[in-house]
Amino acid sequence: MRPDEYALAPQDQAVRTAARSRLGLAIKLATVAITVLFTYIALNGINLKAAWRALQTCDYWWLIPALAAFGLGNVARALRWRSLFAPGRRPPRGATLDATMIGYFYNSILPARAGEAARILVLTRRSASPPVEITGTVVLERIYDVVTILLIFFAAEPWLPHVSWFGAAAVVAVVLALAIAAAATVLAVYGDRPLRWLLQPLSRFSWFSDDRLERAAAELAHGLSGLHSWRIALEALVWTVAAWMFSVLCAYLVILAFHLQLPFAAALLVQVAIGLGMILPSPPAAVGVFEGATLIALRAYGVPHSTALPYALVLHLVNFVPFVIIGAGLLHYNSRHPSVQKTRQDDRRHDRSPEFRHSLDSG
Repeated sequence: MRPDEYALAPQDQAVRTAARSRLGLAIKLATVAITVLFTYIALNGINLKAAWRALQTCDYWWLIPALAAFGLGNVARALRWRSLFAPGRRPPRGATLDATMIGYFYNSILPARAGEAARILVLTRRSASPPVEITGTVVLERIYDVVTILLIFFAAEPWLPHVSWFGAAAVVAVVLALAIAAAATVLAVYGDRPLRWLLQPLSRFSWFSDDRLERAAAELAHGLSGLHSWRIALEALVWTVAAWMFSVLCAYLVILAFHLQLPFAAALLVQVAIGLGMILPSPPAAVGVFEGATLIALRAYGVPHSTALPYALVLHLVNFVPFVIIGAGLLHYNSRHPSVQKTRQDDRRHDRSPEFRHSLDSG
């Protein structure tokens, strides 16, 4: 440790605290503004009697297969997350599924997608994967989600009605494709050297020694394998498409429950709008944002506002209640499950104990 590290530590802590405070305030303000906007879209001009009538005439038996499709979609998302790890470094399937559901549980009860941090912590505890590597795969997941939902949107465009935001989606897709291509090329040519350069500013903080930065860059390079390995990218893309198509099927089954007489493409447009809306900072369970995005999609099919809102509310419940029930159960289970790191530490202490050495000598 350098002699000046103890003197710098309080200053480092003050800088980090101030940065977190500014970032937190910005996220809160953005969340409030976005929530107000989408809630206004959802509730503007609603006829409460017509909305209640739509809820009363809904055939709720269709929600059973909708929930099954929803569950399969989340299993596919967990397997997609695992596929983003390099072969030989992938965490167990069960631990990945647990972390995924717990993350979605926290996304449902906390704002600004706070569940992403929760599932990183859970998978760190339940597997041997380093947290920096896990964080890299989580970042890639969001990129794969946006890319896939845009690909589905453009592929289905001939069967979709005209929407005013098609041009904006095309611009986002082009910019994102160029950024991904550039990042993949840089990582393929230079390895983890660009990541070391990007992480270099962290060396001003006393906690980040040169060895830590080197290790973090190597772990992050492993976490971003889905950018520079076409085999990992292809596998992850297949799982991502499967996950979104299960979500589309879930949305279509709820359409059948409300007797909306809409094509399968309408459910696809609904999921595209929701998927793009989830990019924005949102309140717990994306309340307001989810409904507003759904209504924007159904407006293209001329669905009356007072019918579209009950549909959006029921679809949202299908996407919310399972996370709360299953996530809470898994959270309780994981609180009692020994972490991989603790188990290894206990094993090492056991191996060094006098009783263990005596048993070896006796053997």
